[in-house]
Amino acid sequence: MKKIKVLPVFGTRPDAIKMAPLIRALRECEHIDLVVCSTGQHKEMLDQVLEVFGIKPDYDLKIMKPRQTLESVTSDILNGFKEVLVKEKPDITLVHGDTNTCLSCALASFYNKVLCGHVEAGLRSFDKYLPFPEEMNRVLTGRMAEFHFSPTYENKKNLLNEGISPEHIYITGNTSIDVVKNSVTPDYQFKNPFLREYDFSNKRVIAVTAHR
Repeated sequence: MKKIKVLPVFGTRPDAIKMAPLIRALRECEHIDLVVCSTGQHKEMLDQVLEVFGIKPDYDLKIMKPRQTLESVTSDILNGFKEVLVKEKPDITLVHGDTNTCLSCALASFYNKVLCGHVEAGLRSFDKYLPFPEEMNRVLTGRMAEFHFSPTYENKKNLLNEGISPEHIYITGNTSIDVVKNSVTPDYQFKNPFLREYDFSNKRVIAVTAHR
C-alpha cells in the first residue's frame, strides 16, 4: 500500500509544542511517510522546544533576519515552503494556529494544489485587528484549508457559519492537553533551577506564564 506523505510545518514555540503530540503520533503510523518542516519564525525559543520533544525537522527555512516586517516574513516563508512542496510533493500539509507561518504555508499549499489541514481551526474574535495579525491569519487559512481540526464545538460552529462543509470539520480537542499528559510525570525534573529546587510537596501551586 502506498504511504501517505504528510508534511506538518510550524515556526513558533507555541506551535511546535502543540504540534509535538501530532508529530509523535504520525511517526508511529506505518502507512504515513512523515516529513517535518520548521520555518524558524521564533528560532532561539523554538530550538529549546524541539530538543525537549525530540523533534528534528527535515527542513529548516531559517527565515529570521534583522528588522523584518510582516510582509517580508510572509514572503520568505511562502517562497521557502514552496521549494519544500516542489521537492517533497506531499499528499497533505498540516499547519497550526494563527501565525504568519500558518497563513503562508497554507497559501503555498493552495498555490501548489496540495491539500492542507488546519490544526486548532475555527477560533475567532470577530475583530480583524484583534489579535493582529493573528485573527486574519486564521480566517484566511480557514478559507484555504480542506480539513479543519477544531478544539471545541464552538470553533466548529464558527466554521459552519462561514460556509465550511461539516464533513471537513473534526472536533479533536486541543493538542496542548496531550502535551501536558505526556510531559507531566511523577518523576518530572524542571529545567529551571528555581523550579527544580522548589518544594512542591503538599502544596497547591498555580503557575502563570505571560506572552505579551
